[in-house]
Amino acid sequence: MNTSDYPAALGRKIAEHRKRRGLSQPAFAKMIGRSVAWVSQVERGVRKVDRMSVLEKVADALNVPLSELAAEAPVVAAVKEKPPGASGLRLLLSGAWSLRAMLNGHHAPSPDSLRPGVDRARELVQAGQYTELTEVLTDLVPNLETGARAVDETQQAEMFELLAGAYQVCSAALAEMGESEAAWIAADRAMVAAERAGNALLVAAGAFRLAFVFIGTRHFDQAAATTRTAADALAGVADESIEATALWGALTLQRAEIAAHLNDADAAYGFLDQARTAAERVGPGRNDFATDFGPANVALYEVAVAVQLGDAGRALRSAEAADLSSLSTDRRARLLVDVARAHAQRRHADEAAGALRQAEEISPELVRGHPLVRQLVADLLAVQTPPSAGLSTLGPVFPQVNHKTDI
Repeated sequence: MNTSDYPAALGRKIAEHRKRRGLSQPAFAKMIGRSVAWVSQVERGVRKVDRMSVLEKVADALNVPLSELAAEAPVVAAVKEKPPGASGLRLLLSGAWSLRAMLNGHHAPSPDSLRPGVDRARELVQAGQYTELTEVLTDLVPNLETGARAVDETQQAEMFELLAGAYQVCSAALAEMGESEAAWIAADRAMVAAERAGNALLVAAGAFRLAFVFIGTRHFDQAAATTRTAADALAGVADESIEATALWGALTLQRAEIAAHLNDADAAYGFLDQARTAAERVGPGRNDFATDFGPANVALYEVAVAVQLGDAGRALRSAEAADLSSLSTDRRARLLVDVARAHAQRRHADEAAGALRQAEEISPELVRGHPLVRQLVADLLAVQTPPSAGLSTLGPVFPQVNHKTDI
């Protein structure tokens, strides 16, 4: 489709879904914070939706996936390019490793021989090094599946714990790369393995990973149910161990993010306050179940929540005041992406581009492959024509994004 035809096609889709939901133009306009005239012009194809963030609000109000509205847009096609490692992890999850282990699992590797591989996988995912991570997991997961079924009963629980950890890492990487379906499968397998190990906290860590998948796919009702039930279950034991407190706090931060997506500022900031109290107990320097939970992670989420609620000023102030030196590479890169989003909300394209370049220097695979980043670059290019010198420097980093594309 020619880009000049896209506004008309998008307008027809919006009108179709609005009518399907039984919404009048005035009611729909109120839901998305726009005028009735704006809605009418968009539906008639005489006005462009010039920002992906606006298109997200429209999709939320119509209760349809963002891809349903943006399927024909050239920029979204660019966003969907598969990052390095994604196809390899999907193929890994497609293997019938458990069946092979059940029928032919004569070799029994020890937990001690496989634990370094799980530790290395955690390091790689937190560094955003997905290509090497795929290589590690491709050998590790089949051996863990075999070992969990072939070792002596006294070692089986330990082996299933390691298997759960490997699948959690796999889910985290796939979620960051926008591979939501595969990430869901990996998270579910992680929870099953944790349950077979009899490790309740590891099950909760699996729920934490599953919630990321639901948030990424904008299934906020499912994300809310997962985080609420897991946090409620942990509430009774959170005082018994720092690890349980950290998991409860990490889930509570996710609840803040979900509330922000639902535009419930009071709930979002309330959950942040609860998590901050838990973080004071946990203290800095811990990374229980790869959650990075602590004061620095609360600061990171405060920025993300403020950006999602459209409070760019608070987001930038929080980012400037935060000490994030203790956070993992991927989380520091993610903070910079949120800083870029805040600048974009203020239409400060050069500042946004600068934050994205910093994020790309820290974690190139995460930033180049993340759908949210590509959408953000497209937003910046859409609102600044021709692009400024600072914005133009993103071209070599995101060559698939067309600098002339309008949304």
